[in-house]
Amino acid sequence: MNQKIHTDAVSYLFEAILSLKDKDECYTFFEDICTINELLSLAQRFEVAAMLRSGKTYLDIADKTGASTATISRVNRSLNYGNDGYDMVFKRISTAPSCSGDKNA
Repeated sequence: MNQKIHTDAVSYLFEAILSLKDKDECYTFFEDICTINELLSLAQRFEVAAMLRSGKTYLDIADKTGASTATISRVNRSLNYGNDGYDMVFKRISTAPSCSGDKNA
C-alpha cells in the first residue's frame, strides 16, 4: 500500500465512509463531498475495472463508458499490479455492476 496516503485526514475520511449505513446515505454524503464529475469519474473507473475483469476490449470499454484509453490503461495497471482492491470489492458485492455503458448512469 502507498504510505503517502496514510494520513490522519485520510483515516478520518475512511471512518466517515465506513459509518455510512446504506446506499441512500452514500448518495447524500458523496454528493456533498465530491463534485458531480469526481463522482462520475470514480464510478466510470469502477465500471471500467468490471468490464476489464469480464474480458472486454479497450475499444468496447471506451465505446460503452466514454473512458479514454489512458483511463482504461491506468485502471488495467491497477488491476494487474495494484493492491487487489478492485478484486476484493468485486468478490464482496452481491450484484455485478451493470456495465450497461450508460454514460449518464
